[in-house]
Amino acid sequence: MMEIRPMNMTDAEAIAGIYSYYTEHTVITFDTEKYDRTAMQKKLAPIVEKYPAFVCLEGDNIVGYCYAHEWKEKPAYRHTAEVTIYLHPAHTRQGYGAHLMQHLIKACRAQGLHNLIACITWPNENSTAFHEKMGFRQVSHFKGVGFKFGRRLDVADYELTLQ
Repeated sequence: MMEIRPMNMTDAEAIAGIYSYYTEHTVITFDTEKYDRTAMQKKLAPIVEKYPAFVCLEGDNIVGYCYAHEWKEKPAYRHTAEVTIYLHPAHTRQGYGAHLMQHLIKACRAQGLHNLIACITWPNENSTAFHEKMGFRQVSHFKGVGFKFGRRLDVADYELTLQ
């Protein structure tokens, strides 16, 4: 049975394992180096301290995670956050992502955030359809801003207004 709970630092190893798949095999993330448990803890610690962050469990196994994080560093952007969501590849398209994102949106709204931004490598039909289903709408498209696996990659930003 699926359970969603707040993320904590003991989750870092499982999260690093999920994220490593996307780092090594896809252009979904622009990271090119794997994170180990320690590096993932260092990355997540300031996020978990300030923003909503959740993991999705199937039994005792983490099958996905999501969190909000700083979108831009200037103080005037403090009511806007970027969202990140990843699922173990064997657990995509089964409803886990929707449950995670619904939890995240609710928590971000309760925290008083005004806008959420999803930065999506484009094209990525699965991710764009998912975010649109969650209420996000495309607001930008940047051409060739990323480079991974010998390819120039576009990025589209999707926005959800909460308040």
